[in-house]
Amino acid sequence: MTGALAIARHESTRLFASPLAWALLGFTQLLAGLLFVMSLTDISLNPQHLTDYDGVSEVVGAGLFRFVTLVLLLVVPLLTMRAFAEERKNGTLELLLAAPASATELVLGKFVGVMVYLSLSCLLVGALPATLTAFTPLDWGVIAAGLLGLWLVMAAFAAVGLFASALTREPTLAAVISLAALMLLWLIYAVASIDWHPSVFGHTLDIGRIAGGISPIGHDDTLLRGLVTSGDVLYFVIFVLAFLALAIVRLDAERR
Repeated sequence: MTGALAIARHESTRLFASPLAWALLGFTQLLAGLLFVMSLTDISLNPQHLTDYDGVSEVVGAGLFRFVTLVLLLVVPLLTMRAFAEERKNGTLELLLAAPASATELVLGKFVGVMVYLSLSCLLVGALPATLTAFTPLDWGVIAAGLLGLWLVMAAFAAVGLFASALTREPTLAAVISLAALMLLWLIYAVASIDWHPSVFGHTLDIGRIAGGISPIGHDDTLLRGLVTSGDVLYFVIFVLAFLALAIVRLDAERR
């Protein structure tokens, strides 16, 4: 996997040298910081609201991570749109495909490079609730589970974005495809709140539960409540591997 590591280093270096990547990082932190301050202000002005939750960790931590997930719907497509589309547009993708590295190494390298950047963003977001340790006790189980969920959502969104970028030669179109796919996943999650139990061939279906199981946002909700289950983690692993596999198949077809 030497080729994948070399590509990962190149991708992460390219991202950290890009003004767009730094602007997106600043944009994410700015919005996260504003929500963090607003949450603390609400707690100080209306402490009775804490009785509706399990404490400060859920209000500030889980609420912050859930909001950042929404921000990622816009950030990740812009971050991944150039991964393969711009390489194809500039004519450098042919050189990469002709190199000794396989399509699998190419996709994994790009994915790891993107995740290095997103992991930094995840740590910076996680540092916000950590600043409260000097003032109030925190439930670190809830914080850690929520942060794990945020990182897994980042990985899932990045896999979708890389697949979208592998489909086209126009970075803008790749961003639109990725955004549309992620919005669809979010809408599927929204269906989970609908109490609808139709009967199909004599079997009652729980549409809300099915929708929650399909969308990564539904599995992240469990982690945001501080519950880490093997089923939820396995879902994200399968989801990421599936979209990375689709990107590999697309590049392999182009190589032939």
